[in-house]
Amino acid sequence: MVGAMSGAGVANAASSRNDDIKDQLLAIPGMSLIEDKPYPGYRFFILNYTQPVDHRDLSGNTFQQRITVLHKDTNRPTVFYTGGYNVSTNPSRREPTQIVDGNQVSMEYRFFTPSRPDPADWSKLDIWQAASDQHRIFRALKPLYPKNWLASGVSKGGMTATYYERLYPNDMDGVAAYVAPNDVVNDEDSAYDNFFATVGTAECRDRLNGMQREALVRREPLEKLYEAYATENSYSFNYIGDMDRAFEMTVLDYVWSFWQVDTLADCDKIPANATKATDQEIWDSIEELVGFWYYTDQGLVLFQPYFYQAGTQLGAPSPHFPYIEPRLIRYGYQPPRNFVPHGIVMPAFDSGAMRDVDEWVRHRAEHMLFIYGQNDPWGAEPFRLGPGSSDSFVFVAPGANHHLAVIGGLNDSEKSLATAKLLEWAGVAPAAVRADPSKAQRLTTFDDQLDRLNLDRERPTKP
Repeated sequence: MVGAMSGAGVANAASSRNDDIKDQLLAIPGMSLIEDKPYPGYRFFILNYTQPVDHRDLSGNTFQQRITVLHKDTNRPTVFYTGGYNVSTNPSRREPTQIVDGNQVSMEYRFFTPSRPDPADWSKLDIWQAASDQHRIFRALKPLYPKNWLASGVSKGGMTATYYERLYPNDMDGVAAYVAPNDVVNDEDSAYDNFFATVGTAECRDRLNGMQREALVRREPLEKLYEAYATENSYSFNYIGDMDRAFEMTVLDYVWSFWQVDTLADCDKIPANATKATDQEIWDSIEELVGFWYYTDQGLVLFQPYFYQAGTQLGAPSPHFPYIEPRLIRYGYQPPRNFVPHGIVMPAFDSGAMRDVDEWVRHRAEHMLFIYGQNDPWGAEPFRLGPGSSDSFVFVAPGANHHLAVIGGLNDSEKSLATAKLLEWAGVAPAAVRADPSKAQRLTTFDDQLDRLNLDRERPTKP
């Protein structure tokens, strides 16, 4: 009956409170309004929330953290979403929100501008501080949204949702983590090498490997194109060191990026014989898939918080390239430290942080759902469940890349089960679904504006 309340019942329940929802939000201590964007059937607010820089010192410095609230009704469940980077300032419904027909709170990750303390004490950028940001936001909003809450996120956001559950396991009623990498042992990355040796078809792998190798063979003429490109756009290379290093990293990301953002069907656009391709064709293919801007100062500055975390707690992949002669590779896959300004002090890597989360998921996970893509390199090291986990699941979407790994892309039985579990954890599963999960369906109809799949191409160096 709850799931069926999509008409007058829900509208009437909401009408008594919708008119003053802005006032209720702004009555929360530390909450201030940036913008109010109405949307049919919803209210959408962009807000600042005052957070302590250090959650262990609540009397210390504070900063303004940007969040958004897609408000439907205080009597509906709420999805707490983060992408792990900047927050989108346009209204949208992530897949769990579509399924449970709820509200959605989205958080900008600390240290991504403008949600960055000033001065920036980078030692306060870690998974516990970020989880504590979420915990304070949840506690502030829970009285206003008293129904069940689900945490969710995609990629680094899926990692964030998992860490939040590990560190504050009593906050959420369930978790849906999408394409969340789990780099338990940072120095052991053979899983990525195994992935690239078997993904797709031999023909597709040969095309991609050939293009990558040929780009390094033609380093000199392609770097002339790069120099002109950098000059035209006023790009610099102080962070990474020089243009030669930036060029090599861009080329080494090529194969990874293809499988992250494209599918097996896209192999046809890769030249079958790279040695016969022109310099411009090679350049254009790398530019489309990776982007020569990314390892410039102007590109790297956007992702400094991610690289800082990758080099201190999260870990980072280091694939090898056995099909490329060592003489063609001058630097190899570079560590995150090389992408963070040297003026930012990075502590020694904390090898215990990811081990702790991994062990907790295996032995304590409850009401957790992990979704991966079969052909997504970030899924080469996934979260796995163990004998201590309960009512939790890991699903893999057939043929999916990093962006297409969604519940809607699972096979029919897994899609129904995942949908049923989210409805159950959100407290809105109809009786028919509780009795038979195969009957589970999303509670909303598709909205072309709110529900468009986010196909913005993330760079291969970040999840």
